[in-house]
Amino acid sequence: QVQLVESGGGLVQAGGSLRLSCAASGRTFSIYAMGWFRQAPGEERYFVASISRSGAYTYYADSVKGRFTISRDNAKNTMYLQMNILKPEDTAVYYCAADTDFNADWRSQPQSSVDYWGQGTQVTVSS
Repeated sequence: QVQLVESGGGLVQAGGSLRLSCAASGRTFSIYAMGWFRQAPGEERYFVASISRSGAYTYYADSVKGRFTISRDNAKNTMYLQMNILKPEDTAVYYCAADTDFNADWRSQPQSSVDYWGQGTQVTVSS
């Protein structure tokens, strides 16, 4: 099993920045891809970004491309999401996820296929 714990959420004004972290523990050697999803109030959960084990491959939703950057530090078993130029529509609960399959492109992958999920961290962007 793998446990994921997110941190770094909070309240920020539009145009500001936040960095989310996701710390993994347990059978971390089994993880290949990691990523982020988000869920706004009253909406479904959507893909945000994902990254391969080495970090060589990254994928983003069109809505965050150019503003968000995903990265990971395998020595620390931690993944990050640097969020810049935040907009009110970025307000959501952000979930960390990890998967053991050798596929880091989660843009069209069913969420049900992702192996592990964190509890989520709230990000609120005020206008």
